[in-house]
Amino acid sequence: MIYLKLFLTAVFWGGTFIAGRILAQEVQPWSGSFLRFLVASVGMIPLVWHFEGRLQPLRKKEVLLVFLSGMTGVFLYNVFFLTGLQTVQAGRASVIVASNPVLISLFAALLFRGERMTPRKILGVALSVCGAVFVITRGHPEEILQGAAGRGEMFIFGCVASWVSYSLIGKVVMRDVQPVSAVTYACLVGASALLPPALIEGMAGNLGSYSIASWLSIVYLGFFGTCIGFIWYYEGIREIGPSRAGVFINFVPISAVVLSFFLLGETVDASLLIGTALVLSGIYLANRSAGGS
Repeated sequence: MIYLKLFLTAVFWGGTFIAGRILAQEVQPWSGSFLRFLVASVGMIPLVWHFEGRLQPLRKKEVLLVFLSGMTGVFLYNVFFLTGLQTVQAGRASVIVASNPVLISLFAALLFRGERMTPRKILGVALSVCGAVFVITRGHPEEILQGAAGRGEMFIFGCVASWVSYSLIGKVVMRDVQPVSAVTYACLVGASALLPPALIEGMAGNLGSYSIASWLSIVYLGFFGTCIGFIWYYEGIREIGPSRAGVFINFVPISAVVLSFFLLGETVDASLLIGTALVLSGIYLANRSAGGS
């Protein structure tokens, strides 16, 4: 049963790119991000009581770190996410974001004791970065040097930078704060920070004009993409360990590309296929290195 949950988690997370793409065509980035995490915050409150008995009180030294986790993993990530998806296809965005795990491994090795980079892991990082660059530039990596990469792709790469920062901060936070509490706090901090710019953007006056597709996308992103996805992934780590559970992350870009093809009619070109192969090869090498060390 846990393997089915992990597979569905990967499908749910792949589906966030499709829902985000739909939402970004109608709802402005600040408003869409706030509404997603309003739903997520409401959903996480009963879940934290179920799994941990209560929302864990924070000590003074933990407040700043929890605040930073909410600002990076929720506030910045989701504004970059929805802004990028206004112009970038869902499948292409998912492959760029798929470079997250190996970049987290790289920076964790640089910043934390006990984390180390093996030659195989270094090769994995290089392959994943090359794959992401190949997708960002649509098969013309020289455009990076010429500053000609698309604006939307740069926003999606901002997602990567934000999530890497969130993950590294989270590594410190979760030494003292239980995982579900940590994610709940991040959702609450991020939603609170997103509210003022969402109101300035005109969200209050636009709520009645959103289509059913946009509202369904908001609920999907907040509940399935955040609450259910996190809880099932957390259960997987607890039951079969982080290395084996982490393998299922490889299915996220694959499911996103497949879903975007069938649901949005997006094209799958050579640069996307080559970039996907490079990113997944890099993730495989990095995970194999981690599993064998």
